[in-house]
Amino acid sequence: MAIHAGSPTRNWKPKLVAPLWHTLILLAVSAGLLWMQSRSLAAGKQHHGNVTHYLSVIVAEWALSFYVWLGGLIPGATRLRDLVGGRWSSWKDVLRDIGIGAAFWVVFAAAGIFMNFLLGPSHVETLGFVNPRGAVEVTLWVMMSMTAGFCEELIFRGYLQKQFLALTGSAALAVLAQAVLFGVCHWYQGSKLVITIMVLGLLYGILAHWRKSLRPGMISHAWSDILNVIPIRFP
Repeated sequence: MAIHAGSPTRNWKPKLVAPLWHTLILLAVSAGLLWMQSRSLAAGKQHHGNVTHYLSVIVAEWALSFYVWLGGLIPGATRLRDLVGGRWSSWKDVLRDIGIGAAFWVVFAAAGIFMNFLLGPSHVETLGFVNPRGAVEVTLWVMMSMTAGFCEELIFRGYLQKQFLALTGSAALAVLAQAVLFGVCHWYQGSKLVITIMVLGLLYGILAHWRKSLRPGMISHAWSDILNVIPIRFP
């Protein structure tokens, strides 16, 4: 069937994920939690303990994800499962997304190495105290990494990227906007790493837009964070 110039299909525009007030509250709460996280990092550096910091990050990210889920209950808003996208109807679907996530992790790692070469070393060494030490901290690190893989992809590449797409009508601007926010949310790691994280956020955004699913990105993100501190030091 031919599509005429004035047909609704050609005039289709993506709808807002949630009301703008819901997004503004999400951003405001995220800013507050980011400030609390920086304070937690400072306290951890003084007391050389990571358990409290890891737990606070886990609770904060799941709380934000719960808020996103609540937004999906607003009439006309996008539900959580639609933000995630994709469907696993068989093991082939699962293995496909794992394979895509693994392949993307190689691209992700290469981009990180290139950005480090391009920008030079950062002050990330000063955050070495955050690395896990001992079985309890390693376990919590893995839990925190898996939390970040799900929650950060849901918030940035799911909720915010689709919200920016609805606001701007441009996939490129939507991917860029969420990547900038993703980088800014890591400001405590220094300007060089913020730029690197923005680039990595762009890659995650492109992957989510291409696959119409957050699943491969969630897998890759979690795996990347888990491996971030190898070799792990035990006392």
